[in-house]
Amino acid sequence: MKKRNLLLLMILLSYTIAAQRYEPNWSSLNKRGIPAWFQQDKFGIFIHWGLYAVPSYAPVIPNSGESYAEWYWYRLNEKNKNFMPFHDKNYGAGFQYPRFEPMFKAELFDPAQWADVFKASGARYVVLTSKHHEGYCLWNSPEADRSWGRPWNAVTGTPKRDLLGDLTGAVKAAGLKMGYYYSLYEWFNPVWQKDRKQYVTEHMLPQLKDLVNKYKPSLIFADGEWDMPDTAWHSPELLAWLFNDSPVAKDVVVNDRWGSNTREHNTGATYTTSEYGGGMDASRVWEESQGIGHSYGYNRKEQLTDYKTERELILMLVDIVSRGGNLLLDIGPTADGRIPVIMQQRLTAIGNWLKLNGDAIYGTRAYAHPYQWSSGTVPGKSGKSYMAGYSVANLVVPKKDTAHIELFFTKKGRDLFCILPDYQTRVQIKDLNVPANTTAVLLANGKEVKVKNTGRDCWVDLSALKPGSLPGELLVLKLKNVL
Repeated sequence: MKKRNLLLLMILLSYTIAAQRYEPNWSSLNKRGIPAWFQQDKFGIFIHWGLYAVPSYAPVIPNSGESYAEWYWYRLNEKNKNFMPFHDKNYGAGFQYPRFEPMFKAELFDPAQWADVFKASGARYVVLTSKHHEGYCLWNSPEADRSWGRPWNAVTGTPKRDLLGDLTGAVKAAGLKMGYYYSLYEWFNPVWQKDRKQYVTEHMLPQLKDLVNKYKPSLIFADGEWDMPDTAWHSPELLAWLFNDSPVAKDVVVNDRWGSNTREHNTGATYTTSEYGGGMDASRVWEESQGIGHSYGYNRKEQLTDYKTERELILMLVDIVSRGGNLLLDIGPTADGRIPVIMQQRLTAIGNWLKLNGDAIYGTRAYAHPYQWSSGTVPGKSGKSYMAGYSVANLVVPKKDTAHIELFFTKKGRDLFCILPDYQTRVQIKDLNVPANTTAVLLANGKEVKVKNTGRDCWVDLSALKPGSLPGELLVLKLKNVL
């Protein structure tokens, strides 16, 4: 009888969960929570690809929005002094941005090769710009052509190909999750400029629902929301449909950009985004996005020194994960459909490190504190979410009278991971005492090393290891069952 009652209770509980519906208001939507896969996967690839890949130009001004090549059309419209000389010289003063469309051919686009690169990077999910602020869609969107009064998507336009659909199939076949960036507004859409209410109800809402119904994303990265509040975008109603009735209702994850009043709010339903910023902490679900260079879209103006090194990228991933966040690392393909080789190399390097050390990244949670600082004054950290000029690579370098990061921490269950920016013969883990006979495993080669308590601290002896024989950047120690 007890077993039967328990079974009935479980059936009723599962029915209640399945029947849960969310009302079109944040109070209700925030009860949903964020699907667990997002915080477990930790690392994704962002792809900015559109007509802006044709001029692929922006001045290199670190920590400035003017470095974003994908804003080329907007800069032309405002006659920006850093863009106009380049444009007039190379395309002519009367050359209008829509004339770039016939040059966006994607003739070398190989979605399977892209998916192989992403798989090799160790990323677990991919987010493609389905449509940036220019309004050009990478799938066959009837709303785009109708609003613009011309072929304004990759299928009816020059590529004559469902770029988004082809990449989605390849990415999913590689075992990765697929998501889409979607700009709510479009700078120069004729309907947007004439009647914003009409734009939302007749263009944006049906277009975004079409994207979801056709391609079933695991993630939606909304953007371009800042001109109107969430109610004007009908965001609560849209998200209620997404969480209740869409084909991805159970597992889809969404960010926090749904109106001028929504960023860093509604943490029960959305995750927080930062952009070339300092990031957040483990008190919320968050994701930092950055390009390998200064721009999201491909920028031919950038030089080798503008690209982050392998070490800098791995440090950035470790730093963000140690603070409980995800890294969404951006690449900018070329107009003919290639991932620049240097970007492929950087992604492969991250993947090689993760093959050895991924146990310290995937599925982990933030430890009581993300870092162990050396003695000295701890440097201040900007809390800005956007273009803060923050670089963790500067914080691991020893400096006179200034503290530097000696260790990063993550945890998984009762296991503690200690990530070393640089090799040390003896590693001191402050304020940690471990059980007797504890050993630490070096993830790079699987070797066990000695651990002992001295006073309030734990010491790990790496003196038997030769630094030159250790593979890769940033060594990781795993201490089992110490928490």
